[in-house]
Amino acid sequence: MTQSAGQLVVIATPIGNLGDLSPRAAEWLQKADILACEDTRMTRKLLALTGLRTTAKFVPYHDHNAARARPGLIMRALAEPVALVSDAGTPLISDPGYKLVAEARAAGVNVVTVPGPSAVIAALSIAGLPTDRFLFAGFLPAKEKAKADVVAELANVPATLAFYESGPRLAVTLAALHAGLGDRP
Repeated sequence: MTQSAGQLVVIATPIGNLGDLSPRAAEWLQKADILACEDTRMTRKLLALTGLRTTAKFVPYHDHNAARARPGLIMRALAEPVALVSDAGTPLISDPGYKLVAEARAAGVNVVTVPGPSAVIAALSIAGLPTDRFLFAGFLPAKEKAKADVVAELANVPATLAFYESGPRLAVTLAALHAGLGDRP
């Protein structure tokens, strides 16, 4: 691992099995000066459960504060290593991390990744559906009409479609997908 000023490190964290934390990710979690976290409580819990210790400053970075937090994180990344983590899986997948990466790159910050678990890739790998061509569409809108419009837009995409959804909304979303896509595998 090379730590240097002017670096933003995007670190994948376990989805559910702590054994999925890579040695390289563990090293960065211990040695980064700043940990930009979707939820600092979840990251602290991850560190505690894995026995990792850090002297890093924990900085919340999520949908509700991203615009305010981003300039400070970029300034810090110009001077010291900043690590970006989400609660589970790979940051930037359905979270505001992409804006931080884009603005950090524009500011001259070296952006690197510590790859690891991704829920969409894990699901595709066991679904038995074609994976040579797929479209990840993130979360569908919550409102019925907007959801139906997005599903209609995707209905003719000649690839496996992958979505994220929360447990409480799953039944409604599956019904909307069936209504808009039919019995498509």
